[in-house]
Amino acid sequence: MLPFSEYLARAASFVAELLGSTVVIAPHPDDEALGCGGLLALLRQAGQPTAAVLVSDGTMSHPNSEVFSAPARRAVREAEFRHALTILGAAETEPLLLGLPDGRVPNSPTEPGFTAAVAQLREFLERQQAATVLVPWRRDPHPDHRATARLVQAALEAMPQPPRRLEYVVWAWERAAPEDLPTAADAVQGFRLDIAAALGQKQQAIAAHRSQVAPGVFTDDAGGFLLSPEMLAHFAGPYEVYFEALEL
Repeated sequence: MLPFSEYLARAASFVAELLGSTVVIAPHPDDEALGCGGLLALLRQAGQPTAAVLVSDGTMSHPNSEVFSAPARRAVREAEFRHALTILGAAETEPLLLGLPDGRVPNSPTEPGFTAAVAQLREFLERQQAATVLVPWRRDPHPDHRATARLVQAALEAMPQPPRRLEYVVWAWERAAPEDLPTAADAVQGFRLDIAAALGQKQQAIAAHRSQVAPGVFTDDAGGFLLSPEMLAHFAGPYEVYFEALEL
């Protein structure tokens, strides 16, 4: 397998041809737009099929809301997820919604839900005939992101011909400790992808997650989560950062 970074200077259509059918795995609604919205839009511009998996139910961004119950928060966030996928051109295939608990995504076979989620992921990737899977960086400093990476890793290990794996960055921009960053032992190659041709779509997709950007939707939880301007600035530039796994 040739490193994807060798192709970065080529046209977006060539990059899309290289990646083929692609599935993005998002721990929470908004990670697909933040981490790889530009690449998803470029793939669709080039006519490649894309599909999405939402791992958690997204309910814990505003756990103290009384106006919105947990099921109502889940419904809002899933609707935002679908809207963002539509903007990115990735809504032709019904997404897989695993519905695992936000903040408590299982990260080992000993935890409830792990084995079933791995089986669902594998079946979905095989059904989509995925040539590439986009997954959070394995040590992205959020427990659900790390757990998602482990779920995907387990699913790929169970596949006779696993797809190419590209790992995208979300929380490492803000919270990474030195030990969270890639090392030679990780067997990955990092690169920046020019997404200038899709930056407008990416920004629209991020904005589609209205509950996560000011002024928000769940306004009765003063301590709830909103993406800060400083955090959003990391995703306003005309590039995205990926790590390519050179081996499973």
